[in-house]
Amino acid sequence: MPVVAIGSQPLLGPVVGLCSWTLIMEAWMYATRLPALSKYKVDTSPENCKQSMADKIPASIAWKAENYNHLMEQPTQFFATALALNAMGVSDQVTVGLAWGYVGLRVLHSLVQATSNTIVVRFGLFLSSSITLTALTVKAGLILWGKGLGSAHVEL
Repeated sequence: MPVVAIGSQPLLGPVVGLCSWTLIMEAWMYATRLPALSKYKVDTSPENCKQSMADKIPASIAWKAENYNHLMEQPTQFFATALALNAMGVSDQVTVGLAWGYVGLRVLHSLVQATSNTIVVRFGLFLSSSITLTALTVKAGLILWGKGLGSAHVEL
């Protein structure tokens, strides 16, 4: 199997980076949640709904699971957009910087949510990451549809 040099497809770095971070959050979630189920004697029988089980463990433990779920939401748009840009051959420093910026903002969002869960800080990080993702998506759209309009290169 051929090895792809990261220099030739630099957008793959942020994609793999965010996937790796998601796995770290999953491990953190299980490392705190599984012992809590036992410690707080949570009945995990099929008759119990998710909320009744969650009500029995401290919120600070549930925050990790909530964040893991958040990493399954908006970041899917990031993965699609980054891979589309990569497939279009985009590799300029601004775009790659935006992609890494998105990853960094999501990591910070995770750390805030999993530790203090300060909503106003989380919202600021979420808003910043959303704006970054919007810029990446707009760039992808301009390149994709701009080519149909006769433009071969679009700067963002």
